[in-house]
This record gives sequence, C-alpha cells and structure tokens, in this order.
Amino acid sequence: QVQLVESGGGLVQAGGSLIVSCAASGRTFSSYAMGWFRQAPGKEREFVASISRSGISTYYANSVKGRFTISRDNAKNMVYLQMNSLKPEDTAVYYCAADTGTQGYDVWGQGTQVTVSS
Repeated sequence: QVQLVESGGGLVQAGGSLIVSCAASGRTFSSYAMGWFRQAPGKEREFVASISRSGISTYYANSVKGRFTISRDNAKNMVYLQMNSLKPEDTAVYYCAADTGTQGYDVWGQGTQVTVSS
C-alpha cells in the first residue's frame, strides 16, 4: 500500500509563491494518477490539480488555473504543487492523493498547512 507524506507548507504573503511536495513510498508510484486537494476551515475538501501517471496530462480547478502547476518525478516518487500569485483564499490544508485504480483517490496524505496573509 502506498503511503504519502506532504511537506513544504507555511506562511506566505499574498502575491508570493510556495511549493508543496508529496513523497510516496512503494515501487508502483508511476502506476498512480496523483492529485492535490485542499480544505479551508469550515469548507469541504476541494480538488486543486491532478496529473496523469506519465505526467503528460494535467488538470486544474478554475480557481488555480494559470497560477498553480502540478508536476511529478517518477524516479524520485515525488509529486509537487508550485503555487504562484497566492491569494488569501488559497489558505487551506493541502493534501496529496493517489488514485490506485480501485476507487478513485483512495490513498491520502496527512496534509500540510498553507496560510496566505493579506
């Protein structure tokens, strides 16, 4: 079973940039599509971005399109979310997730807090 650990969250001013990373265990990382989700206080968890197994295809929520970039390094079992032009409304706990092919995104990390100050 793959395990995911996020890192790189923190406090940043509006307009700034931050990159969050997700390290995956196991030998089959390249077999999984990966995604980033976020959950703000009092709100439901929402989709942010996803990337195909090969990394060729990416998808973004409209709210982050043009500002965030998802990428992966299958040799290092890593997935990244580069976040630029951050806004206070981007404040949330960010989770990475793996779609192992059984029930959608079924493996989740513990999350990393991103706080954007105005």
